[in-house]
Amino acid sequence: MLRTPSLTIIDRFWQFAALLIATLVLLPVLAIAWLAFEPTGDVWGHLFLTVLPGSLQTTILLMLGVGLSTGITGVVTAWLVTMCNFPGRRIMDWALLVPLAVPTYIVAFAYVEVLDYTGPVQSFIRSVFGFQTSRDYWFPEIRSLGGAIFVMGAVLYPYVYLTTRAGFLIQSASTLDVSRTLGASPYGLFFRIALPLVRPATAIGVSLALMECLNDIGAVTFFGVKTLTFSVYDIWLNRSSLGGAAQLALAMLVMVLLLLWMERFGRRKQRFDSGGGSKHRPPTRFDLTGPKAALALIVCAMPIFVGFVVPALLLADRASRRLDDLFSPGFLETIWNSFSLAAAAALLTVVISVSLAYSLRLNNSGPLRGAVRLASIGYAIPGTVLAIGILIPMARFDNFLDAHMEAWFGINTGLLLLGSGTGLVYAYVVRFLAVSYGQVEGGFGKITPHLDMAARTLGRNSAQTLTQIHLPILRPVLLSAALLSFVDCMKELPATILLRPFNFDTLATTVFEAASREAFEEAALPSLAIVLVGLIPVIYLARSSATSFRTKQSKRQTAAAA
Repeated sequence: MLRTPSLTIIDRFWQFAALLIATLVLLPVLAIAWLAFEPTGDVWGHLFLTVLPGSLQTTILLMLGVGLSTGITGVVTAWLVTMCNFPGRRIMDWALLVPLAVPTYIVAFAYVEVLDYTGPVQSFIRSVFGFQTSRDYWFPEIRSLGGAIFVMGAVLYPYVYLTTRAGFLIQSASTLDVSRTLGASPYGLFFRIALPLVRPATAIGVSLALMECLNDIGAVTFFGVKTLTFSVYDIWLNRSSLGGAAQLALAMLVMVLLLLWMERFGRRKQRFDSGGGSKHRPPTRFDLTGPKAALALIVCAMPIFVGFVVPALLLADRASRRLDDLFSPGFLETIWNSFSLAAAAALLTVVISVSLAYSLRLNNSGPLRGAVRLASIGYAIPGTVLAIGILIPMARFDNFLDAHMEAWFGINTGLLLLGSGTGLVYAYVVRFLAVSYGQVEGGFGKITPHLDMAARTLGRNSAQTLTQIHLPILRPVLLSAALLSFVDCMKELPATILLRPFNFDTLATTVFEAASREAFEEAALPSLAIVLVGLIPVIYLARSSATSFRTKQSKRQTAAAA
């Protein structure tokens, strides 16, 4: 019987690093809980009676609307591009991911500009029918809860589309062929067979969309929708009550954990055999012609048109009027601020992700798995909640350091961490570590353990094995993880607004502030820059997804022929 070799000092270092990272990720949550339970007078009683009921109701209604909208759009489009043949299907397959490149707050201010009373749509209606005021006709109010659901559903459905599409792709044609043999119609096949099989994948996509919905602060601000996130922001900055904001943030955190529990509870014991193995073959598509093909194309094109084409055209039009700002010192400084912060955070997330995944590879123990799982929960924490949790310990440290440096050396250090942007990078790393870790963990999973054994036999320790063997193999995965993390950091708004240093602007905060002043032309150029940067990982994701599926399909066909 083979014995597991004892852990060396280097191996124990990897374990210590994983535990330290988990502690740093959990620190903001502990800080929020600590501040929330500090005496703050009757703040909580006032919030519980006045702010919390309305904010909670609005948040639940918004999440229900967004969940329903993203679920229907994502599932239907995934079914059409996966199971049906129609003109333009290949283009729709990757184009349906494009709205991921546009942050919700940018789409929100674009549709406020398009559909508001002074926008082109209502102006056209008044000019055609001769209406003089808004009382002469009815038009849906975009600055409303319905408007927020419409915009967020148009932007966040790709989360559901991506996971559900993957679920449909791995379904075996044998299962569906048997259903056809038993007389199931295409509609019966969809509702009674295929949809139940992809329910776990759809649940994951919807939960991701709802987490993004709960994190949003830009869109809800533009639409005047007072969610829990907006209330935390308002209580902290406008009412100057950090304790009250922490109490409300803790309530939000409980809501997020409840959402995660519901998602896992809903998927319990739902493990389906996709019919994999050497005899697996992809599902046979239905051939659509005539009106059915046209309808399928329209259904797939509408989400792209609403979630990307309309905002992108509006931004391009408005940005073309402010091209003089392109090389202005202020705009170039804003680009540099966004780029430097996002690049630093992306690099750190990749390094930390490699440390976590490799430590788990060396010692897959229960405590270590728990620590790694804790380190990956940051994505579920809304940016406003995270900002409060980071501000408290960092502000205390800055004040402590400043007081002692002035007493001992007469040096005034000021806000060393918060004033330098370190707090903001910390927030980015905690929030988007899960995105990078998922990529890196998947990459490590594809490397056979025999390589590690061979390296150890040749006298390499764990650090040398990582640098000489694993990292060269993982280079494409690390690039993908860094790219996704970089763009997520560029788009992040709530944490950036609350933790940025004084007189420090990024592209996201510039868009938010300009749109808040109704200066849409001023916001167009930085918005377009964010969208163009966001397109890079979306295109990469679409291409890599298609290539991965074609490679797997080719291997399965080769195995079946053999």
